[in-house]
Amino acid sequence: MIDATIKLAHLAPPQSYGRRVLRRFLKHKLAVASLAFLFLMAVVIIIGPFVSPYTFDGQDFTLIGSPGPMNAQHWLGTDELGRDVLTRLIYGGRVSLAVGLAGAIIATIAGTLVGALSGFYRGWTDILLMRFTDVMLSIPTLPLVLLLSGLFRPSPPLLVAIVGMLIWMGTARLVRSQFLALREREFVEAARALGAGGARLMFRHILPNAIGPITVAATLAVGSAIMLESALSFLGFGIQPPVPTWGNLLNSASPWLSVAPWLAIPPGLMIFGTVLAVNFLGDGLRDAMEPKE
Repeated sequence: MIDATIKLAHLAPPQSYGRRVLRRFLKHKLAVASLAFLFLMAVVIIIGPFVSPYTFDGQDFTLIGSPGPMNAQHWLGTDELGRDVLTRLIYGGRVSLAVGLAGAIIATIAGTLVGALSGFYRGWTDILLMRFTDVMLSIPTLPLVLLLSGLFRPSPPLLVAIVGMLIWMGTARLVRSQFLALREREFVEAARALGAGGARLMFRHILPNAIGPITVAATLAVGSAIMLESALSFLGFGIQPPVPTWGNLLNSASPWLSVAPWLAIPPGLMIFGTVLAVNFLGDGLRDAMEPKE
């Protein structure tokens, strides 16, 4: 019986890398639940404004003056300007998630490029790029972003650029360590012996083998970007009203906390839940792509 089992195991076709990653990821229950939460939230954020009978800046002039309570017409009530809170929450999610995703993409591209050049060429290239990375890491991120946002009007594209260019350092260090390890592997030496140039070695042979850690870093960068954008908007240095974001919704709700807490709780929960879900998703991807066993 044991011999038959061993023979069947040998005859079974080996699973592809993608199937193994998917199987390990599905075992991570928190990551799967987080992915489902993020997918459901994305669907609501995309479809919600088209279904809602209100616009994000539409006002009911009979309700101006103080926040309105939750009722059948306004499920999360209205703010002091007579605007529907649920519609603004959904639309604000569009802006906050768009800034977070775009900022994370910029950070991942910049960090990957710096880390790849540093780890592959080493020498003076490595010294200069890593010392620049260390300098960027030593600068407090939030005060610098506040300064830049105060000097320039924080339109969404500018805010995306600011956020992306201030959270790339962790990705750069991670990619550098991967390139330092992979550049000495046999398949890279074989490609070099066949005449492959530096750019081809980096982006055709080494980078695909480092895509797992880069994917995990990009996932975690989304949470960092959302938190940074929310903090800026809450402090009044991010995207300005009437365009809603989760951060400036919290800012607008702060004077009414004692009489209308329902204005502050939903955006706070959305920021908390989204960042937590993204971090759980990143943990699940890391465990699936880099198993310890």
